[in-house]
Amino acid sequence: MSLPWRAIAAFVTLPVVMGGLLPAALLFATGPPAPGGWAWLGLVPAALGLALLLECVRLFAVRGRGTLAPWAPPQQLVVVGVYRWVRNPMYVALALVLAGWTILFRSTAVAVYGMLLVIAFHLRVVLYEEPTLRRTFGESFERYLQEVPRWLPRPPRGPD
Repeated sequence: MSLPWRAIAAFVTLPVVMGGLLPAALLFATGPPAPGGWAWLGLVPAALGLALLLECVRLFAVRGRGTLAPWAPPQQLVVVGVYRWVRNPMYVALALVLAGWTILFRSTAVAVYGMLLVIAFHLRVVLYEEPTLRRTFGESFERYLQEVPRWLPRPPRGPD
């Protein structure tokens, strides 16, 4: 399977399931109220998160020559674009999508799911991803760790 198709398959398998199908199942199971009033503002973080996810998938394919999936990771360290602002923009993007669902449907179940997922993301990053990237990319990853924050975006210091 070619890289674009692998990237699409990984996107459908991971973010679509975690950020779309599972929250939708929770909403269906808990019978949320219909969106209304200010709840429509939830579309803002959801749309931002989706746009950010798509950009991350593009950067992983184009710059990293890989996908967001653990079974086909990038071959090059991606440190451009949104990765200059924050080291884990895909996880931040999924959190934004889930925040959007939570606000839009005023769902406690999705809020709890989102918080648990954020904790799981943090543990995965600290216990698996960062040690693996240290071994794989060495000094270039160490420099990246010093320059770019893990979770809270910060404007980059130099040119892209």
